[in-house]
Amino acid sequence: MKLLITGSAGFIGSALSKTLLVRGYEVIGLDNHNDYYEVSLKEARLARFEDHKNYTHVRLDLADREGVAELFKQHKPQRVINLAAQAGVRYSLSSPLTYIESNIVGFANILEGCRHHNVEHLVYASSSSVYGANTAMPFSVHQNVDHPLSLYAASKKANELMAHTYSHLFNLPTTGLRFFTVYGPWSRPDMAMIKFAKAIQMGQPIDVFNYGNHRRDFTYIDDVVEGIIRALDRPAAPNPDWTGEAPDSASSNAPWRIYNIGSNNPVNLMECINHLEKALGKTAIKNLLPIQQGDIPDTYANVDNLIHDLGYRPTTPIAEGIKKFTEWYMEYYK
Repeated sequence: MKLLITGSAGFIGSALSKTLLVRGYEVIGLDNHNDYYEVSLKEARLARFEDHKNYTHVRLDLADREGVAELFKQHKPQRVINLAAQAGVRYSLSSPLTYIESNIVGFANILEGCRHHNVEHLVYASSSSVYGANTAMPFSVHQNVDHPLSLYAASKKANELMAHTYSHLFNLPTTGLRFFTVYGPWSRPDMAMIKFAKAIQMGQPIDVFNYGNHRRDFTYIDDVVEGIIRALDRPAAPNPDWTGEAPDSASSNAPWRIYNIGSNNPVNLMECINHLEKALGKTAIKNLLPIQQGDIPDTYANVDNLIHDLGYRPTTPIAEGIKKFTEWYMEYYK
């Protein structure tokens, strides 16, 4: 099977590409290699599989409408996994239009490519950030998510709505995956795990927002990759029990589905820091601060639908995941 994976030099996209190549798929990888963070890390991720006989890399921006259209025309992927996006909640406060360009315009170009080239299934990255002002725990895909707290979250919610429209109008099967705090080897340097590890190693203070009272449903990268593959192998189908009188937010009478991919086991931020301290053999200097604008205090994934429909749930314990992360971190950053 020929797959298009966007964001293939990114954290999740590179891990997924590498795994699918091992499993025998043909992968067309797209990435624009932007400088939101160090490009050298993206190149190093890509170097792990770029020379594989079944891999083709395309350096292209999703917002390039003609370029994306030509990509679909030339390569004719059977299924598409869209992981390319402008990431980061805090960056969206200072650079909102970047998110519109990448996450809205770029995603529309992907939808158009899928529509015009009879793609069998589009799987795309959403985010736990869409739960926004919701406080009912654990977060369920059946809950309303109309109150995002950042433009990043709003752009991901918009992706879900755009996908539904194409599923309804053009019978395009689409599956949105709401990722919960993904971490592990090869992660982005703007993420808390790498920031904390670097500061602890250098004896510098770490900024601990919400006075360390955040709880996050940390989800190890390998678990996320397996969840994506499970979703990819099961194209979204209409829900025969769906009605407009009592609409379900996770499904539709169109071939459209939404799933949470999270560990279903939230961890206090201080506990995460403790695991990092143990793995690195050093004590963190903590600078306790109030919650930041746009942040969600807690995330906690209900994964009942993931288990029921796809027969899967993430299983990596936080201590094991952080140990693997720190081993990679020490090796990569010397």
